[in-house]
Amino acid sequence: MRVLLRCCCGHLPVGGGAGQRSNPRWRALARLSASPGWEDGQGARVREKPPWRVLFFGNDQFARETLRALHAARENKEEELIEKLEVVTVPSPSPKGLPVKQYAVQSQLPVYEWPDVGSGEYDVGVVASFGRLLSEAFILKFPYGILNVHPSCLPRWRGPAPIIHTILHGDTIAGVTIMQIKPRRFDVGPILKQETVPVPPKSTSKELEAVLSRLGANMLISVLKNLPESLNNGGQQPAEGVTRAPKISAATSCIKWEEQTSEQIFRLYRAVGNIIPLQTLWMDNTIKLLDLVEVDNSILSDSKLTGQAVIPGSVIYHKQSQILLVCCKDDWIGVRSVMLKKTLTATDFYNGYLHPWYQKNSQAQPSQCRFQTLRLPPKKKQKKKIVAMQ
Repeated sequence: MRVLLRCCCGHLPVGGGAGQRSNPRWRALARLSASPGWEDGQGARVREKPPWRVLFFGNDQFARETLRALHAARENKEEELIEKLEVVTVPSPSPKGLPVKQYAVQSQLPVYEWPDVGSGEYDVGVVASFGRLLSEAFILKFPYGILNVHPSCLPRWRGPAPIIHTILHGDTIAGVTIMQIKPRRFDVGPILKQETVPVPPKSTSKELEAVLSRLGANMLISVLKNLPESLNNGGQQPAEGVTRAPKISAATSCIKWEEQTSEQIFRLYRAVGNIIPLQTLWMDNTIKLLDLVEVDNSILSDSKLTGQAVIPGSVIYHKQSQILLVCCKDDWIGVRSVMLKKTLTATDFYNGYLHPWYQKNSQAQPSQCRFQTLRLPPKKKQKKKIVAMQ
């Protein structure tokens, strides 16, 4: 049986069996503190208190902050919270590797590239933004199981992209949950600790990630200080309030001018703009909108906008502010730069494309020269999906 380590960055299904019954040994893991001298199936004595031997699984910047906190705790010889710390990360095309590997190498921590997980003995596993499957048999090798640092207020935003969906849906409250990985089902394990924070106004997913990564790292250290007690006191997740945070694909970035309000488009920009640029269609060409800005009321009172009928997608160059104004369902958004073959400022786009088009079509209305919703062709098997690295 395999269980998915669900985190801020997506997952890659690798398969696994189904229909197996709950392992009694797994149910006993959370009660270890009540069984002094308990030994695992291989005869190794289980530690009842720190320092712990930790195997960490992670990849991205969010995970790096958790690893940094674990490393600092290991270096703190006065507190003696962590005795051993080793790292597992996934291979990367970059010679330097992903942020977790870079940090592990710089800090001279033993690091393995998945599927190599080393051969040492550990008390507990910690997962943050790892995105790979582990077998149940492997999880059960850890006397205290495997903990997951999940950047959401579970059961809200179960899935691989919780931070993105928090921004995308305009949540005013975000949080981090420290939970114990549970076999057979995703993001439903016992909650050991959960804290919430307000989402800063107009925050991007990257900015919120930085806030939650620090919060999650501190929460994990707190849990590890009282690990057996935390496991015993863990509470099941409520059945109500469950929402899903699926992977983000290229189709997510396609603006639907007739359907989306200006607020929804700005949320989309703040949520995924640092991962994949928002996309639209102009004269049968795909164009990427790189820098979106809110439109000042003084600009909206311009006669060019008030003196004629416009439809969603209509694009007008506003010379005084040097931005492109694009009409959406309820209002206007501003665009400072785009990519069409190459990166262009709004002024460059106007001079090179919009103005020549109007010269050739002098009687045309702005609605005839508009951005249109880009419809990406469906894929039967989309092997490559763009995933939030949170």
